[in-house]
Amino acid sequence: MIARRNIKIKGIVQGVGFRPFIFRLAEERGIKGWITNTPEGVEIDAEAEEIALDDFLKDVPHLAPPLSQIDQILVCDGASLQGYDSFSIIESSLGTERSALISPDLATCPDCLRELFSPQDRRYLYPFLNCTNCGPRYSIIQDIPYDRERTTMKVFSMCPRCRAEYHNPRNRRFHAQPNACWDCGPRLWMKDEPPMGRDSIKAAYQLLRRGKIVAIKGLSGYHLAVDATNAWAVKRLRERKGREEKPLAIMVKDVAAVRKFCEVSRAEEDLLQRASRPIVLLRKLQVNPICEEVAPHNRFLGVFLPYTPLHHLLFSLGEGAKEGLLALIMTSGNLSEEPLSYQDEEAAQRLAGIADRILLHNREIHVRSDDSVSRMMAGREVVLRRSRGYAPMPIRLKTSPPVHILGCGAELKNTICLLKGENAFLSQHIGDLENYETLLYFEETVRHLQRILEIDPQVVAFDLHPDYLSTQYALSQEGLQKVPIQHHHAHLCSAMAEHQLEGPCLGIICDGTGYGTDGRIWGCEFLVGDCLGFERLGHLRYLPLPGGSASIKKPYRMALSYLYTYLGEDLEELSFCRRFPPQEVQVVTRLLKCGFNSPLVSSMGRLFDAVSSLSGIQDEITFEGQAAVALEMVAEEGWGGHYDYGLQKQPEGYIIDPIPLIADILADLKAGASAPRIAASFQNTVIHFLLDVAQRMATATNLNRVVLSGGVFQNAYLLEGLNRQLIKAGLTPVLHQRVPPNDGGISLGQVAIANAQLNQSQGK
Repeated sequence: MIARRNIKIKGIVQGVGFRPFIFRLAEERGIKGWITNTPEGVEIDAEAEEIALDDFLKDVPHLAPPLSQIDQILVCDGASLQGYDSFSIIESSLGTERSALISPDLATCPDCLRELFSPQDRRYLYPFLNCTNCGPRYSIIQDIPYDRERTTMKVFSMCPRCRAEYHNPRNRRFHAQPNACWDCGPRLWMKDEPPMGRDSIKAAYQLLRRGKIVAIKGLSGYHLAVDATNAWAVKRLRERKGREEKPLAIMVKDVAAVRKFCEVSRAEEDLLQRASRPIVLLRKLQVNPICEEVAPHNRFLGVFLPYTPLHHLLFSLGEGAKEGLLALIMTSGNLSEEPLSYQDEEAAQRLAGIADRILLHNREIHVRSDDSVSRMMAGREVVLRRSRGYAPMPIRLKTSPPVHILGCGAELKNTICLLKGENAFLSQHIGDLENYETLLYFEETVRHLQRILEIDPQVVAFDLHPDYLSTQYALSQEGLQKVPIQHHHAHLCSAMAEHQLEGPCLGIICDGTGYGTDGRIWGCEFLVGDCLGFERLGHLRYLPLPGGSASIKKPYRMALSYLYTYLGEDLEELSFCRRFPPQEVQVVTRLLKCGFNSPLVSSMGRLFDAVSSLSGIQDEITFEGQAAVALEMVAEEGWGGHYDYGLQKQPEGYIIDPIPLIADILADLKAGASAPRIAASFQNTVIHFLLDVAQRMATATNLNRVVLSGGVFQNAYLLEGLNRQLIKAGLTPVLHQRVPPNDGGISLGQVAIANAQLNQSQGK
């Protein structure tokens, strides 16, 4: 029996070779009909023997292109046979409802890489070759459906050969929207020089070999590149960029080259080679050629592989040469704390004082995205910065809201999230909302995602902190229902939403700063709850932060706060205090004594700061979290010692008192214990008291799922140690994977909470 089926497929099915895949599969099975892109995904109308159609539907999810993601297949029987005589791909249809998912930018695929270095291929050494399986996507899209005229490639008219490929469903470049070649595509040149094509890359390579800083326009923004083995060049880059000590990422030709200076497990090797090409944190070899200035006082390097043809061409120039480039720093093209440069004119102005030369091209970047950062922890990938290669792929929730929702995120590591149906579209990394330029980038991202996804929020969710720019933006939006969300509740629900968990979970949320419901600064919180609400079951003991937020950059001030709480004014007799100007110690002591400008905090981040300074590791910081990172980096591996701590059950919950561990650290210092041993003992103690409270909460609530979230859980020593202990105790840890544990995941938690509350209010 000949049957007709109308099939609608939702998910990432545009720009990933899905239509030619269906075309070829239909031809193989003798199926007649058509397929088209729609604003919702793709639609197929198919006629064939019923058994052939059934087999076709079963095979589509299993054989689909590797970069596609099928979320839903809807099948309806056709009302009447149409008598199709072939299978065809028809033009995209425009509609009123847009919910198609957009593919992220993807690394050059193996097929294109072979063509790039094949002298017989017409795209030999062409720095912009791509196909349906790779290349720019999110960075060039201006509207959907995803067709060339709605991308920044619309200004390039395809030559006859490219056009023939584009229209041939049997070709790998069928409807590859950025399709181009030497004859018709984008061009590359060195700024202030005439276009030189291939010679421009050679010129950039020679400059890099000589220690020069080259700004390179890439897939979704500008990089600042310099030889990672040249200490003098790296120092110049740091001075000009205003980035004193924060680690710099390096790009390396391939995994074999990475092994020359880093340990690489099989899982890390797979992660490095994914199409998303994240920066992966890898442990340094003790002896390696990368200069210490790349990641000072750090056991790890942030390493990623080439992901554009241009990157591959740069590294190919040194093949076989003794003085070839082993590794390039490829850091974001900006001054420290400013957004990534991506437009040619503003890049020329902003990077002129940093780069010696600029290598650019004329393919416009419509959406900028920083490189993503991942780390293997507890046997899985944990995304620490979710951006290029990941955004804007959605996180699918279990329930959908009655209206569209915008989550504005937090202040640090900001992202925004838009919820439409069951799809939570988490934006690329925006950055720290601490200046006007980043606020403009935030607003630009909100507008762009709303436009291309046709999302018109009626509800805006935001952080309780009144001073956050994201909060002020939310409050300024007229006509939107406003839903304030407590910071640590959002962390809890971010992880729950990622894993589609329902019902209450326990939560251990550890970070630096979050505005609490009592008006104090929270940061080590023991919660129970879900998206409908939470209860605070305990926290780290409140201590004053002398000088307020200004003291965050001076960890020794938090150390003085702990010492003052323990010893009173006798702390000035300690040798620790003699490291600092007497006047500074006296000012901090007076602040602590009178309580002026010394808000109370229960922050795990500030405890890490205090111990880092007290043990002589880091007294002042130049980037957020530096003291805590240093503490993780120096910890003596394999050391099982730990310190004492206090735990009391009070009316407000379980209160962890860290003063006993401060006393033990002082005793260790007096006995001559090393900083690495103190760092290990301290972090072992944190694992002990977090586990202690987790077990007590589990007994009291009869719950066993424990969410671990917050920026402190970027620390592998802490996360992996606590994860093991929770499992041993019979509890089930819930860890982040696709969504950052830091504030980059806050916006997802915000929309998940607003969604649940809206549905409850409507009786759903």
